[in-house]
Amino acid sequence: MIWSRFFHFLVLGVCAFVLVAALVFGAFRQALVMEARSLKVEYLYIESGNSLSHIASMARKLGLVERSWHFSAAARLLGQETRLQAGEYEITPAMTLQEMVRRIAAGDVFYRKIAVPEGMSVAQVEATLWDAPGLNKEGYLSPVEGSLLPETYYYTKGETAAAVVLRMQENMKRELDVLWDGRAKGLPIKSKQEAVILASIVEKETGMADERPLVAAVFINRLKRGMRLQSDPTVVYGIKYGEALGRRLTSADLREETPYNTYRIAGLPPTPIANPGLSAIAAVLSPANVDYLYFVADGTGGHAFARSLKEHNQNVRRWRHFRASQNSN
Repeated sequence: MIWSRFFHFLVLGVCAFVLVAALVFGAFRQALVMEARSLKVEYLYIESGNSLSHIASMARKLGLVERSWHFSAAARLLGQETRLQAGEYEITPAMTLQEMVRRIAAGDVFYRKIAVPEGMSVAQVEATLWDAPGLNKEGYLSPVEGSLLPETYYYTKGETAAAVVLRMQENMKRELDVLWDGRAKGLPIKSKQEAVILASIVEKETGMADERPLVAAVFINRLKRGMRLQSDPTVVYGIKYGEALGRRLTSADLREETPYNTYRIAGLPPTPIANPGLSAIAAVLSPANVDYLYFVADGTGGHAFARSLKEHNQNVRRWRHFRASQNSN
């Protein structure tokens, strides 16, 4: 009788346990497909060697789960507890706990980006790198001017600035090799480095893509004739070395003796004055077939080109008249 009664209670207890376990398991499976608790995008950063419990704790602190064990249990239930990968992960409010765990297990990391516009100097690129969040600055060495290809670069949190710069340099070398092999004949350009130097000047002279072959042609024609380039941006670089001048050039600036003052030196300056884009390099290596020797701003954002000094002086007078009229308004 006692054993019968004990067996009866045992069966009831087991049934109750199974029922509760089933309810808990069912509730947890339902929780897996519920949206994350955070109401805004959060970024979960996992370092190499972080344990499951540590990751779960970070998820709780960010408000991604209500309890740390929710994350741990989800990882185990999904069979991903040993597959969680290091990196930074973007967790959106619409993401479920299951999606969160699977994203981390797949190593689907979040990529940050750095935009390097055409014509940026190394000094300006470095300022951008220093402002980039999550970029490791250890072991960084400044690259040479003109060695970086301007474009948008992606990186992950904790990656080194040196690694990002190396990608910029590798991209420049690869693209420059292709453009150099397809260069026009008869150019007064003896090396890839000289091509980059002249392209950097073209880049700083005009931001208009359709003008670059014309500006390049002016400088190519002047080099062929032994004329000085007389480029204002080279003068600025000789004063500020890649930083903004912050004022207009003066006649005193144009007379200053620097290795970059192309009003004072013959030929090309010793280094590039910026990091040119591919279109500027292509313009230098395949310039327009024109006989222009001069150009000056035309007041519309572009330039007026001239074949003779007389024609150029007329264009200069128009530009000065336009600038005077603008200043008087």
